[in-house]
Amino acid sequence: MGHLGFCISQSQTTLKTPWDIQVYVVNTNFTLRWNYTGNDSNVAFSAEYRWSEDFETVETEWNELPGCQNVTGTECDFSSAVTEYYDMHHVRVRAERRKEVSPWSDIFEMIPYFIAQIGPPGIELQSTNGIIKIKVSPPEANAVRKMWIAHLRFKYNLVLWENSSNAEFRSLSIFPTHVIDDLAPDTTYCMKVQATLPLDFKEGLFSPVRCIKTTRKVNDLLCATNVSILASNMKFHLHWNNPYKQHVSYNVQYLIGYLKKLHDDYSPKWLNVHGCENITVTQCNFSSIITTTGFYYLRVQAMSESNRSCLSNEVKVNPLITNEIGPPGIKVDISDVLLHIQISPPGGSESEVMRDHYDLSYRILYWKNSSNNEEDIKMKEVKQTIATISDLTPSTLYCVKVQAFSQIYNKSSDYSKEECIQTPGDKILPLIILATFVTALIVVLLVATLLVFALYQAYNKIKYVFFPSCHPPLNIEGFAGQPFIRPYLSTTEEPTEICSIIETVLTEVNHIDFKDYKHSKQSSRDSGNYSNDDDTSGSKASEEKEIV
Repeated sequence: MGHLGFCISQSQTTLKTPWDIQVYVVNTNFTLRWNYTGNDSNVAFSAEYRWSEDFETVETEWNELPGCQNVTGTECDFSSAVTEYYDMHHVRVRAERRKEVSPWSDIFEMIPYFIAQIGPPGIELQSTNGIIKIKVSPPEANAVRKMWIAHLRFKYNLVLWENSSNAEFRSLSIFPTHVIDDLAPDTTYCMKVQATLPLDFKEGLFSPVRCIKTTRKVNDLLCATNVSILASNMKFHLHWNNPYKQHVSYNVQYLIGYLKKLHDDYSPKWLNVHGCENITVTQCNFSSIITTTGFYYLRVQAMSESNRSCLSNEVKVNPLITNEIGPPGIKVDISDVLLHIQISPPGGSESEVMRDHYDLSYRILYWKNSSNNEEDIKMKEVKQTIATISDLTPSTLYCVKVQAFSQIYNKSSDYSKEECIQTPGDKILPLIILATFVTALIVVLLVATLLVFALYQAYNKIKYVFFPSCHPPLNIEGFAGQPFIRPYLSTTEEPTEICSIIETVLTEVNHIDFKDYKHSKQSSRDSGNYSNDDDTSGSKASEEKEIV
């Protein structure tokens, strides 16, 4: 019956529902806030929550939210209730007065890690010898429960200004242990620090403002000054000045930059550069310690004969950024009207770091070396170390120089030394002469061939007419060595008889008397009429006679 009365009072309630539910998370501190517009007195508020390990599982039953029961205000702290920061949580609130309750508010959904803010870091200041040392401790440094587990991922932003009415604010990125040495002496500076997680796009709350006054810096002439780095083609040299008039020796020391990201004291982790210990010169080659996987800090320790020492300012070395690209080497060659350029990468072909890490390209400048030197400069960019240039003018001196550059690091080298080479002479006229000679030779050969052929044909005709290859029969030329007196010339004016020899008579011819044959031949010659048929018949008769 009591439960029924509770339902009746809820359905007949005049209490309004809380609205604009919000949850604020700083580190592992959770605050629930809401708005309530009712004018009811003696109203309290209670909240419930539920959570699930992932989005696919069914949420657990609603439970009372610890720290948010019968709250008279419009906010409550429920930090003790949340222990899983990557799970989905649901929260709702209602108003209560005795046994009368309002409907539940809209449900607020959250994944704690995603809505959490980074709390302010701790900060400690120390002023000494004109500098300010800053020591930063991460948010949740002393907390038992932590929202931010990987504190090495924190980066810290410092805001610094003079404590005056017209202060100018400076913002810089610092390490957990940092030194600021470019400050005015006897001046009060104020600062605050913020922790950030750039990869998560999170910016934390600033620490409380802390102020401190600088002291005057004691100028120790023993210290090395103007410490600087000269680096080319991954060869690193440290240079400094010696203002001390007496004998001084130096140790060059380096620190792996990663150690500065730690919150521990890194001062005992400085190491001496091998080969740069107890030296009296003011430079050192420290290439032996350099790799491309990190960054470094260097400083110079000066030591007098009385064992007094002084440390110089630190300089940062980020190898691929600090290093400068040297000029490449080039060789040029000419073949016909093509200019061939062979490029040697900066640092030589054995410098794998320059070739592999910078992904170099090359800018080639070439021009005619004339009175208007470099007036008409042409440019060509290539990725390879071999390039070819065409469209050159014959019998002309061309000059070339090459620059190496890296687009990724926005670095470029100086130009190489100029190399000049003469292009060959114009070969067009000799080619024309050669072509003309060959053409004329071909024409002469063709004409000679035609002339020889014509002469050969004329010779055959003359030979055929005057010196026929076939011989007339014996009865025409003569017999027994008698010459042919009159050449056979057929005339169309004299009629000729067509004679034929019948085969049956051939047998009779065989019996003709030699005298009769001679008489017949004489009679035929006197007649002066012959025919081709007689020739043939005569020849055939002669052949028949020889056969018999």
